[in-house]
Amino acid sequence: MLDNLPRGTIVIEDLEIGMVRHLQKQVTDRDIELFAEVSTDRNPVHLDDAYAQDTIFEGRIAHGMLTAGLISAVIGEQLPGHGTVYLGQTLKFMAPVRPGDMVHAEVEVQAIDHSKRRVTLATRCLVGDTVVLKGEAVVLAPSRKFD
Repeated sequence: MLDNLPRGTIVIEDLEIGMVRHLQKQVTDRDIELFAEVSTDRNPVHLDDAYAQDTIFEGRIAHGMLTAGLISAVIGEQLPGHGTVYLGQTLKFMAPVRPGDMVHAEVEVQAIDHSKRRVTLATRCLVGDTVVLKGEAVVLAPSRKFD
């Protein structure tokens, strides 16, 4: 995985609107197989080349939630990072991710509510210049005062 900053924590007192963190990961056949095993989602569009060829995707695709998991990795490891608690996430899947695709997952601080320790983050994943997923996350950020 390639990311732009070391892992750790940015406490809410140090967050600023517009802060961005990201990572990149190539989605492999093994990733898809492992996700199918863990999630028990064995839809053949993810696992069976012959079946997937006859779908609107004309080939196998990664699970949407596998892609969304990369957003979770950025939030939990970088921004805000360790100690962050997910409160909610909206997702809109815009295009498929295929085995071998390099996914760029990105999180940007949109709003900060210091009194509630809540942070709103714009989230998106891209393959090349194509947005494959977009959404918004609300998290409880760690605080220097409480954690």
